[in-house]
Amino acid sequence: MNYSDCIKTIKGIGEKTALSFGKIGIETVQDLLEHYPRGYEEFTMPVSISQIKEDDTVTIEASLVKSPRIKRVRHLQIINAHVRDGSGTLLLTWFNMPFLMRKLGTGSKYLFRGKVKYKNGFLVMEQPKIYFNKQEYYRLLKVLQPIYPLTVGITNNLIIKSMHEVHNNLEFAKDYIPRKVSKEYSLMDRTKALKEIHFPKDEDSMKKARTRLAFDEFFLYSMALRRMKNNKTMEYSHYPMDLKRECEDLIRELPYSLTKAQDNVWDEIKKDMTSDFSMNRLIQGDVGSGKTILAILALLMAVKNGYQGSIMVPTEVLAKQHYKSFCQMLSGYGVSVCLLVGSMTAKEKRQAYEKIKDHEVDIIVGTHALIQEKVEYDNLALVITDEQHRFGVKQREEMMTKGRRPHVLVMSATPIPRTLALILYGDLDISILDELPARRLPIKNCVVNTNYRPNAYKFIEKQVNMGRQAYVICPMVEESELIEAENVIDYTQQLKEALSPNISVEFLHGKMKPKEKNDIMERFAEGEIQVLVSTTVVEVGVNVPNATVMMVENAERFGLAQLHQLRGRVGRGEHQSYCIFVCGTQSKTAKERLEILNKSNDGFYIAEEDLKLRGPGNLFGTLQSGELDFKIGNIYTDADVLKKAAKAAGDLSHDEVEKIFKENPYLEDKILYQRSGTL
Repeated sequence: MNYSDCIKTIKGIGEKTALSFGKIGIETVQDLLEHYPRGYEEFTMPVSISQIKEDDTVTIEASLVKSPRIKRVRHLQIINAHVRDGSGTLLLTWFNMPFLMRKLGTGSKYLFRGKVKYKNGFLVMEQPKIYFNKQEYYRLLKVLQPIYPLTVGITNNLIIKSMHEVHNNLEFAKDYIPRKVSKEYSLMDRTKALKEIHFPKDEDSMKKARTRLAFDEFFLYSMALRRMKNNKTMEYSHYPMDLKRECEDLIRELPYSLTKAQDNVWDEIKKDMTSDFSMNRLIQGDVGSGKTILAILALLMAVKNGYQGSIMVPTEVLAKQHYKSFCQMLSGYGVSVCLLVGSMTAKEKRQAYEKIKDHEVDIIVGTHALIQEKVEYDNLALVITDEQHRFGVKQREEMMTKGRRPHVLVMSATPIPRTLALILYGDLDISILDELPARRLPIKNCVVNTNYRPNAYKFIEKQVNMGRQAYVICPMVEESELIEAENVIDYTQQLKEALSPNISVEFLHGKMKPKEKNDIMERFAEGEIQVLVSTTVVEVGVNVPNATVMMVENAERFGLAQLHQLRGRVGRGEHQSYCIFVCGTQSKTAKERLEILNKSNDGFYIAEEDLKLRGPGNLFGTLQSGELDFKIGNIYTDADVLKKAAKAAGDLSHDEVEKIFKENPYLEDKILYQRSGTL
């Protein structure tokens, strides 16, 4: 079996299963090997029912009180059974497993293992696995069992079985790290690491394997940056520029003054763009720190020097919003702005291409559509990428090839400590926006339980009556019997009934068509909709200064960085804003995490405190939205590994780096694999 073989060469994987694997990016043997566990299950001795707490994953030894009962809800068959040991009684629930009715006997004793939830005032163990044979269970004690990310048609057992098949038939794994590096940093052999990460003999082996594989990712990333930096280091600018008075005119006409941090960064941008060399700069600033106005000023400067400029953003909603605000802000400066997004008709795109090529437009605002082959620019001197963490090195390079090495400005709201930012953005000069505009009042936060909802609704209605608007965020689009969480569609109806009938309440979610989403967002931005119930689709860059309330249902289901991004949708105007985090669980850990947000609006502090709470032992914590997304490495918990890998790559000569890529051509594809675009 070879590394590059199709997944169908693995015994037991046919055409249909291969298609299911393809949905989670697994097409080759290598893809499967690099589909790392999201965590491990460690089997422990059974506990008594009286010891169980919410969110525990435990095993109990208990007998059925009476025969299980089955009920049908929509497409689901739900089995409920009460079990008892010497200390108490517990409700067990299974979904779509009717055959259990025949296998479970009243009075018989079994081992049940599952996660315990708190529902309707009672503890419930959902979808527990049943061990009819005690010896089968006791053989698993102290063994780490891998738990994988799954999709429809793919089970955990199937991945485990397929992984064993690969390990039994693959002689070795490709290793691109030089031996001198492996020796210097005491790295586990890659072939061994790929086996231990899936089937570790103990926790220590798993950690060593994980360190090795995270090192590999960071090392490749650092080499990719090195190559890109080598190709453009101190490249002479093809677009000479002078300072333009229109930029200072625009600053004077703003309804607010720039912060000291904005002034400093603007000085750095001006110095870069008027120098003899191409600009390669990152603006790193927390949510609401004022990055967009700096982008507008840089674009205006490029245009007034006779060139074109472009700004690439991750979503169409944000692109359209930028387009509208850019048109308004630059209306008196003789600047033509064009929009280019994927949902435009073929005719609209063709017209945009012609205008861009003929330089009938000066600034092009868009999504990935900006880097399509059909787009030809005329004197593209400045390329800006917003929400940089969602674009990759390769995408930035593609954008730069649209001109003759234009000036590059990238922007990020991801709170990363400066020491790590210097590594992750090693090809860029870094500017920090570390203060919020003076006119903005700090957001007032509160963490509450579900009993607070009636008060929250009254508060939202009061704010709307004052002329303000509100967001309500839910984790789901539609109701699920398997997950107890608020959902957008039902919640919207619930809010309409709870609030005054003259208040307009609408919903927004990612499954809607782009035209529907844009229509809702535009109506909300115009104030036609007062309360918007949404999934996290509003997370990125939506700017509605009149919105003063952000209420997040089931806040415990989101990462802290994502919650901080959501909170950044309010507090963008002159009015006092509020964020209400509704915690739907009794879990002490969940409440501790949310208290971090309650105490601070500082993204850097939140990231650091979240790391402390999770601790380095929690190696497979949920990836936070907005974090740079490696397959196994985590820039926070693996900060030391990142620093070592960056140093190791930095110590290699240019020829050594090129030799590695030449001898391992598959690395070019690996640079492209990252979903969030780190590489």
